Amino acid sequence: MSKDAITKDFEAAVGADNVMTSETDRHAYSYDAAVLDSVMPALVVRPTTSEALGKATKLCNDNGLPLTVRGAGTNLSGGTIPHPGGVVVLTNGLNRILEINEEDMYAVVEPGVVTAKFAAEVAKRGLFYPPDPGSQTVSTLGGNVAENAGGLRGLKYGVTKDYVMGMDFWDVNGELVKSGSRTVKCVTGYNLAGLMVASEGTLGVFDKIILKLIPPAQSAKSMMAIFPSMKAASETVAAIIANKIVPATLEMMDNFTIRTVENFRGAGLPVDAAALLLIEVDGHPAQVADEAAKVEDLCRKNGATELKVAKDAAERDAVWQARRDALPALAKLKPTCVLEDATVPRSKIPAMIEALDEISKKFDLTIGTFGHAGDGNLHPTILTDKRDKKEWERVEHAIDEIFDRALALGGTLSGEHGIGMAKSKYLEQETSRATLEYSRRMKSVLDPKGILNPGKIIGPKSEG
Repeated sequence: MSKDAITKDFEAAVGADNVMTSETDRHAYSYDAAVLDSVMPALVVRPTTSEALGKATKLCNDNGLPLTVRGAGTNLSGGTIPHPGGVVVLTNGLNRILEINEEDMYAVVEPGVVTAKFAAEVAKRGLFYPPDPGSQTVSTLGGNVAENAGGLRGLKYGVTKDYVMGMDFWDVNGELVKSGSRTVKCVTGYNLAGLMVASEGTLGVFDKIILKLIPPAQSAKSMMAIFPSMKAASETVAAIIANKIVPATLEMMDNFTIRTVENFRGAGLPVDAAALLLIEVDGHPAQVADEAAKVEDLCRKNGATELKVAKDAAERDAVWQARRDALPALAKLKPTCVLEDATVPRSKIPAMIEALDEISKKFDLTIGTFGHAGDGNLHPTILTDKRDKKEWERVEHAIDEIFDRALALGGTLSGEHGIGMAKSKYLEQETSRATLEYSRRMKSVLDPKGILNPGKIIGPKSEG
């Protein structure tokens, strides 16, 4: 079928105003937040109804057109970079919160709902949706589910998968598949909703998502602990967890990141500190007081030179805004910013911090390190210029070594950013050949023509 004929079919399915063919429009959706080359799609479509989404999915399959679903494009692993000649299906026209049930504590949403807006609406009802990825002000819930996004609260509250109760999704034939329930317990059939989490658009197209909500904590206390070395800070993290204390958040920043953030916003951070821990405990007021006292004691015993406790909500917000400023502040320093998220067991954080320092020196690269230290999910951020071919070659070798060291410590390639295109070549290294082949066989059955986001997670062999 000719391109003009296919375009007309999509216009009939989603509306002429929701089909984009100009080079400018297509270029806007040819890349995402990953440091990878852009790829121009043939078409960009924007369904605004469930029915239109199903029709668009079926049209892609019927015509053998690669389909890449895109929320906000904030992922950092190339999960929404389209396939050559493919179709980008946008979800920003499917942005309704369909239900917030206060009595049974769940919500039903379309995939294009923005994460922070959803959390705010839930909070108005006296409920809490914990997952808070760094991109939450623009990222979508569908994208969060597709990548199994985490965030600062992952240590205590878990990640996106822990809040997915069920979903409806379109298979490649345009049939609506339903899995899960609005009930707390549901073991009806295979856990297909669970299979869709972290699938990065390779197995189905999300239509509606059922999300668990919880009551908010009654009280919280935030504090900043200042350390004379990254080693002391990382050992404190291990000590806090070893003492069976699970803060709501436990974040780390190295000196380079501290200075960069302070220059970025003027948050009042101690620029002479070698490292910071940003810590929040929450729960019942008595529990908060007890755990905060224990955390302060452990910080001091492990070498903290100073502890600052937020006196009010404004100071608390300033502490966490400083942490959220880390990536945008670092990204301003060089043309290319490579944010990794290799994750290790929490007891191995001191060893991983030491490894990152060695790698930075070995390859003569500037690496700012921050991240979710409490759950072992560090974000070594390499500042470089991809146009400098010699330096970029060193960056690629450094990334290889970061993954090697993380895996040697019993860690994983990605704690929250996903595999996408950027890390697919390392997948067998962490898992096994059998795992890779099992995954490919599964995809080949669910997506015989290989149209669903080809090349992601399991590599190009997944293409039919």
